[in-house]
Amino acid sequence: MKKVSWLGVVLALLLVLALGTSLFAQEKKYEIVMVAKHEGIAWFDDMRAGVEAFGKEHPDVTAYQIAPEGGDPAKQVQMFEDLIAKGVDAILVVPNDPKAMIPVIQKAKAAGIVVISHEAEELKGIVDYDMEAFRNEDFGVLMFETLAKEMNYEGEYVGMVGALTMQTHMQWYEAGRKYVEEKYPNMKFVLKEPVEDFNTEQTAYQKAKELLRAYPNIKGMFGCSVSSTIMQAQAVEELGLQNKIAVVGLSLPSTGKAYLESGALRQGQCWRPFDAGYVCAMIAYKILKGEPIQTGMNLGKTGYESVTVTEDGVIYGNAPLVLTKDNVDQYPF
Repeated sequence: MKKVSWLGVVLALLLVLALGTSLFAQEKKYEIVMVAKHEGIAWFDDMRAGVEAFGKEHPDVTAYQIAPEGGDPAKQVQMFEDLIAKGVDAILVVPNDPKAMIPVIQKAKAAGIVVISHEAEELKGIVDYDMEAFRNEDFGVLMFETLAKEMNYEGEYVGMVGALTMQTHMQWYEAGRKYVEEKYPNMKFVLKEPVEDFNTEQTAYQKAKELLRAYPNIKGMFGCSVSSTIMQAQAVEELGLQNKIAVVGLSLPSTGKAYLESGALRQGQCWRPFDAGYVCAMIAYKILKGEPIQTGMNLGKTGYESVTVTEDGVIYGNAPLVLTKDNVDQYPF
């Protein structure tokens, strides 16, 4: 009887342990955090909404976004460090300076934290996956083909990027400029390199006015950040040059609408930041849950229904948006 009694105790303890483990598994809540480029601008406000929406749709996830004031790369690195110390489950990042992020990304990976980047193909093989809304070279060619058309395929042009360290901005610029040089030899980029606006409207506006004064013969301007595109359009409109100087570039519907309607902005391009934030969170969640990451998977948003996953860890959607005065009212962000 004594042996039977001890056996019963052992079985009871095993049952309690199993139930406790099961309850713990059910109560596990993943913390997924997006570290965006810049606090307080419309683009990343929309991305925050997408990250938070993912968390609301998944009861076992706490998802939120943080970003540095002024888009400071050093502050962004420090925010990343703080999340490592906190022990979050996954960090999503849109880096201001991808190279500067490498040491902290490696530190996070060593700590068992899932890391997903966006707008940073340079980080492939370092992060778990880099997620892109499209192939960046195609996006750049689309932008510069529109610029060429609006310039009648000839004349001088200038343009801006958020920063020379922002890989996606430079990919758009380099692919677009190469395309124009090869296809439209009568077009000339008059700068040595694009002007940096650091994703701030005040800087972009000042730089746009300086460019218009310095290069009075230009026929076109491009913007690889929302700030640069909109502030170039504003500067052109203030001078009444919207019929002489074509502005194209990255834009949100909400910020570009008035300029598209006035003609100061000939065409805007973007992808939905809301969807990009949501999809990055989805990828991290799938990894945390042990689900496969593979070509053809559906990540739950338009343009990401059947993504391509490369061997070196880049996930491509097909989600570019082209904004014109005729369709800008269709988009809610």
